[in-house]
Amino acid sequence: MNDDKFDLVIIGAGPGGYVAAIRAGQTGMKTAIIEKEYIGGMCLNWGCIPSKSLLESAKLYKKIQSAEKFGINGVEIIMGSAEIVSANMVSVNNRGIKTDSIIIATGSKPAQLSLNKNNILQIESLLLEKEIPQKLAIMGSGAVAVELSQLFRMIDRNVSLLTGPDKLVPNLDSQIENFLIDKFKKEKIDIVKNFELKDKGILIDGKVVEFDLIINASLRQAILPTGSLALNLDKGFIQTDAKLQTSIPGIYAVGDVNGKSFFAHSASAQGLAVVNHLQGIRGEIDLNKYPINIYTHPEIAQLGKTEETLRTENIDFEISEFPLTANGKAMAEGDTEGFLRILFEKKYGEVLGVQIVAAHATDLISEASAALQIEATVFDVAKTVHAHPTVSEVFMEAGLSAVGEPIHK
Repeated sequence: MNDDKFDLVIIGAGPGGYVAAIRAGQTGMKTAIIEKEYIGGMCLNWGCIPSKSLLESAKLYKKIQSAEKFGINGVEIIMGSAEIVSANMVSVNNRGIKTDSIIIATGSKPAQLSLNKNNILQIESLLLEKEIPQKLAIMGSGAVAVELSQLFRMIDRNVSLLTGPDKLVPNLDSQIENFLIDKFKKEKIDIVKNFELKDKGILIDGKVVEFDLIINASLRQAILPTGSLALNLDKGFIQTDAKLQTSIPGIYAVGDVNGKSFFAHSASAQGLAVVNHLQGIRGEIDLNKYPINIYTHPEIAQLGKTEETLRTENIDFEISEFPLTANGKAMAEGDTEGFLRILFEKKYGEVLGVQIVAAHATDLISEASAALQIEATVFDVAKTVHAHPTVSEVFMEAGLSAVGEPIHK
């Protein structure tokens, strides 16, 4: 077995892995990225990108293939299944690869259903379906489950969202959760909290309910790499420290596989943070500043602390809320459903959390990300001039309302 030596080996070519590889190549590290099946991972092939636009998927795939045209050198793509031999050795296709550091970015997949039915569809196969039957069950919770539920209801399918006793989307503020529940009720999406999976089918209220198709969008489980090293796990996910290092020095885990977040942008940010750390570039990894984006209609976005978290931490806070019904651009476009909420510390006014329900919430949340990053106050938000008319003016309005100087409220 021939041995090659790299500065960094990344296992997994999803949003956490390939972004880390690009950054590592930019910093001059000799890097290998190993992927056994899908370059781009779930996000590129059947997840976040295809579900928004197949064209964007093709663009991204093409960009990855021609990465060296963009000045990204030193990254070798190796197709195959990786085995971690030691903290400094990875084996793939009977090839030994020596390395100074390893990043595990193998992602996650929905938990397997304990149900013996031939009409269960795994999420990665959804785009291969030519027809969607009338009576659907979406099994699971999280952004994907709620997005699919609304998608199929919008094309006139009968949809039941079979979720658990917890929130529809983990870590979502209760106010936003309640909005989503009310929205689904109005759209006649049946939210089922109590059900049982039996060999004979799905029991709801003690009765077997049949569905034409059951889509498995269950909460995800880590895809653990193979190898003889015993990494510490937490609820099935690879345990990491504040620098995303595992229990074995020199081995890091980013993205879904560490269970800290299940969003592609979070995985990418983690991958960049690890490479910067390896290169001696200082910086904090604050998952509290990574947004939750949900592509429902209207969209939902959340960043920072929730009401529940602030109360648990005994932080004295206030909330400023501004409705889209009072925003000129939203009224002109006919998209007035929604609101912006700013949670801020009472004494100094520091912005601690932002929640948006709006047609373009997933774009608007970037402004909140900047505010949290620089520890802005509601006074800063109120003074920030926004172009008129734009939906982004809701930030200024909520800021003005927070300091007792509302204009359009």
